[in-house]
Amino acid sequence: MSFDQNAFLIIFTASIISISCGLLGVFMMLRKMSMTGDAISHAVLPGIVIGFFVSGSQRGLEVIIGAGLLGILTTLIINWLKTKAKVQLDASIGITFTLLFAIGIILINMLAYKVDLDQECVLYGEIAYLPIDLWITDAGFSMGPRITYLAILNLVLVSGFIFLLYKELSITSFDENFGIVIGLPAGAINLALMSMVSYTTVSSFEAVGAILVVALLVVPPATAFLWTKKLTSLIKLTCGLGIFIALAGYYLAYVVDSSIAGMMVAVGGVVFLGSALIKSIRPNLLFGTSAPGKPLEI
Repeated sequence: MSFDQNAFLIIFTASIISISCGLLGVFMMLRKMSMTGDAISHAVLPGIVIGFFVSGSQRGLEVIIGAGLLGILTTLIINWLKTKAKVQLDASIGITFTLLFAIGIILINMLAYKVDLDQECVLYGEIAYLPIDLWITDAGFSMGPRITYLAILNLVLVSGFIFLLYKELSITSFDENFGIVIGLPAGAINLALMSMVSYTTVSSFEAVGAILVVALLVVPPATAFLWTKKLTSLIKLTCGLGIFIALAGYYLAYVVDSSIAGMMVAVGGVVFLGSALIKSIRPNLLFGTSAPGKPLEI
């Protein structure tokens, strides 16, 4: 593959991953649960280890299933600690993800003689290797980068999920109690959202790594929220920022010869800080909102 083709594949795949994470991140942010994505990204480690031990491969379906189940378990534990044990949300998140992450590290050490797996291989990813990680059919035909197909599938699933449950997600994100009063299964909707976050996190491991996925879940929606208070505009701007971060991050990484995934997150951070600086000077500067100063609207 030529440089231009490799660049296109990397930017295209990174853009898809950024959009998928951003779409989910919008509703996570509205629910004040952005850092739950961080908890899930670390807490799924035991599920990955067990799935890897069963399948013998990081690419096995068992890995995704194991991580998904741990992601759901993480959500249930956090919610139980918050609602039943009356533990503050930030403390619930911190306790849950550190405990499960520690269990994952213990499992890795215990099974080290049986599996070729370590903490770093599931926490860090490098999208620069995407063009050489090909999907080869049984007939020996190359279908292109495997991770690109996974990213496209993930975007389709995330988009379909949000399209089907847009009204329910919007209502319960703005006012969960109101959603319960009108008969919406707020708990089930929240669990479904967390399940999608778990799947997205795991499916993006090999491209950008679990730690950097968290930034893509948080930074684009948080940046967009500085500029608009309308949900539809927030979603559109988040997607646009995801594409810009992928594009600018790739070329800056190429110029300075650095980590592509790391540079993408750095670009996102700079854009957020720049937006925050501008907003501190012009607090009423908003886009896609009819009345500056209004709270977020659907």
